[in-house]
Amino acid sequence: MSLADLTLAEASAAIRDRRVSPVELVEEVLARIAEVEPRLHAYVTVDADRARAEAAALGEIRGPLHGIPMGLKDLIDVAGTATTASSQVRAGHRAERDSTVAAQLKAAGAVLLGKTHTHEFAYGLTTPQTHNARNPSRVAGGSSGGSAVAVAAGAATFALGTDTGGSIRVPAALNGVVGLKPTYGLIPRDGVTSLSWSLDHVGPITRTVEDAALVLSVLIGQSVSVGGELAGLRVGVPGNYYFDRVDPAVETAVREAIGHLEELGAELVDVEIPMTRYLQATQWGLMVPEATAYHERSLRTVPDQYAADVRILLEAGELMTAGDYLRAQRARTLMRQEWTRLFERVDVLAAPTVPMTAVPAGQETVTWSDGSVEAVSDAYVRLSAPANITGVPALTVPVGDDPDGLPIGLQLLARPHGESVLLRTGHAVERARLTVAR
Repeated sequence: MSLADLTLAEASAAIRDRRVSPVELVEEVLARIAEVEPRLHAYVTVDADRARAEAAALGEIRGPLHGIPMGLKDLIDVAGTATTASSQVRAGHRAERDSTVAAQLKAAGAVLLGKTHTHEFAYGLTTPQTHNARNPSRVAGGSSGGSAVAVAAGAATFALGTDTGGSIRVPAALNGVVGLKPTYGLIPRDGVTSLSWSLDHVGPITRTVEDAALVLSVLIGQSVSVGGELAGLRVGVPGNYYFDRVDPAVETAVREAIGHLEELGAELVDVEIPMTRYLQATQWGLMVPEATAYHERSLRTVPDQYAADVRILLEAGELMTAGDYLRAQRARTLMRQEWTRLFERVDVLAAPTVPMTAVPAGQETVTWSDGSVEAVSDAYVRLSAPANITGVPALTVPVGDDPDGLPIGLQLLARPHGESVLLRTGHAVERARLTVAR
């Protein structure tokens, strides 16, 4: 096995035990980048010289991220490095200081390989310039598509993404890796380009749940464990919304994973998701005007430098009224109250991450078995947006492949600041899947 294919935990142990040096690990990952980048395009920029210098300069081991090669979504500032948001609008921009998360990871000894592609300004669900790691003819998912593809392809041992409506979880699910959207506000966002400030989150994309816990521990400054039994854990299984208009292969794999949780001692509880008819309208009612407000000046001065799909959404935001925005805010308040009551009955919700696997690049709509037609972007955001609206933590874990060999993700959601139970449950899903595979 190449060092580029090690999990973060495996690479960390190898460095700690002096079996591998940070320089050796970084060199192998850089070699993997050179091999896969021509067909995957996960990175906006790769700074190999900087990565080698950072790895060589590391001294005493600082912790589990010491010497671990990482990618950062190109919304996250690193001093002296371009933050382009994968957009011509930001051409030539260079950050003056590190974002908080970049500074935390650097202090922990992580080594920056480069900046990974995002759907322009994180305003989309496909990241069109990047190709799926499992099948390059399929979409990568977005907006953190570059981060997910880099991790899946061995072109980064871990990466950070951002999530406004599913932008960590969607590409992680479509590329067969783990993605964590923490509780709203848990991880600081200063120095991170905003899409929608009341919905934005920063979180890790990794190969395993244990790896996600290691990164999260550094970002919040306290250890997060993935161990523990599931006996007595109440797992909510939605009877509405999350299994509506879902590909049969996705539903089968997700329900099988939920069955494994029951076998491990969890109690399955049937639940109804509240206020579902308002979910997508609330997501868009919050995101669109906030994004347009952020881009107000450049939308007026350099509108032609935006990609057409992003410019249309930004211009649409100018048509929304203050009343529209306030109604969305009120709806979110009610939803948060209802979800608080929901989590009095269960510890974790289990559902699909996305209703379908990665579609061919360029496909714009999907036709469901009931004859309804849905935009691909709407389909991908539909099951992930509730966690952004309510601010609850959510995790996607790979649970199988569809008949075309494309990854399927299980989404787990918990009450605010329930990351520990979320990661413990996700880790149990991983172990169960490995047991079955053997």
